[in-house]
Amino acid sequence: MKKMVKEKSRFFPILLTVLAVIFVLFVLLPILFSIFDGSKIGNVALIPIEGPITGNGGSYLGQSTTSAKTIVNFIKAAEEDSQIKVIVLEINSPGGSAVASDEIAAAIKKTTKPTISFIREVGASGGYWVASATDHIIANKMSITGSIGVISSFLEFSGLMEKYGVGYEQLTAGEHKDMGNPYKKLSEEDREIFQKKIDKIHDYFIQEIATNRNLEKSRIKELATGEFYLGIEALELRLIDQLGDRDTAEQYIKDNYEIEEVDFVSYQTEISFFDLLTGVFSDASFNIGKGLGSILLEKSNKLMLI
Repeated sequence: MKKMVKEKSRFFPILLTVLAVIFVLFVLLPILFSIFDGSKIGNVALIPIEGPITGNGGSYLGQSTTSAKTIVNFIKAAEEDSQIKVIVLEINSPGGSAVASDEIAAAIKKTTKPTISFIREVGASGGYWVASATDHIIANKMSITGSIGVISSFLEFSGLMEKYGVGYEQLTAGEHKDMGNPYKKLSEEDREIFQKKIDKIHDYFIQEIATNRNLEKSRIKELATGEFYLGIEALELRLIDQLGDRDTAEQYIKDNYEIEEVDFVSYQTEISFFDLLTGVFSDASFNIGKGLGSILLEKSNKLMLI
């Protein structure tokens, strides 16, 4: 009887200790961090665009991406913040979805505040499209820029299925409804249709760059072979305005916008410890369940600016 009383007397202090630790980690500390987080006080918004650009920030071939929706919301938040005088986009992206890139570029052009883009290592294709929408482009002299082109690709398994005697049957209403299906070879007619769509997107891409950079469309068309240019080459071709780094951007802001001291405000998605753990476990279990084949299939038939 005495032993049971002792065990109960030990249980409650341990339980209270555990609850106190949980309260501090998941309630008190986040509140304190939000109160004393000085990164939210400044006069220049710094918005990073890292990795491929997608609509919702989902992974692309196992690589983390930048969500166009998130970036657009950051730009709107910076626009509405009276303390923010200039918006800087720090770009390190090879491009991505044509739609997502266009959405970010459109949001940049809607803002009334000065916009500057700084290309660190890569600002190519869709990444360059975004940069071109800003008022001033700064790039590292060895960075990769340009690559004004469009690509569409998908895996095709018909030969593999034939080898193993696997048949494929599909009923459709509409001659081209299953165009781009990975289980059959692409017909010449379907290929021509795809090419026309890609050419239209390419033409729109060229027009946007020409408008954003105030250059003749014919001049951009000459450069729009999909080739990438080093920063130093891009400057000569007038695809960027200046060579440099973040310090260069800071000095440019001081010289042109009457700001004596630049205090960057970093706009990034905050991930809690709980979200991190949840993401790790859910991603692991989901990827184990769906397998390699379905991962590859869900990446198929994408119109990308990569």
